[in-house]
Amino acid sequence: MIVLDAKRIYRATSTYGLLMERRPTPSRLQRRHGGKVGVARSNQRWCSEGFELRCDNGQPLRVTFALDWCNREAMSLAATTAGHSGDIVRDLMLAAVENRVGSALHTPSEIEWLSDNGSGYTVDETRRVAEDIGRTH
Repeated sequence: MIVLDAKRIYRATSTYGLLMERRPTPSRLQRRHGGKVGVARSNQRWCSEGFELRCDNGQPLRVTFALDWCNREAMSLAATTAGHSGDIVRDLMLAAVENRVGSALHTPSEIEWLSDNGSGYTVDETRRVAEDIGRTH
């Protein structure tokens, strides 16, 4: 009697070319890693990050914020009990721009926005909004 397990089945389907094709991954722009982190003036490089706190009742509170990399000023923040969704990240970006340049929804010069690769930042709609307001990778 032949014992079938996942590895044996995978090996057999691979040998005979029966595996499904992998979904192509969308191309991402390569980020430059020049090694220099600090900047000389405000509004050249911004960053965003988030963290989670537990309330007394055990419920998580997730905070996302945007900083100017030059003077470490917190330009905008958002707190929620839900996850760091794309909607929250987009609202955060727009609030940061509005805080810095007023009601104009575009920065006067390109701003490099540093963030992690979380789903709220990498979703296509967030990338489009970021490009519309003058953010670069």
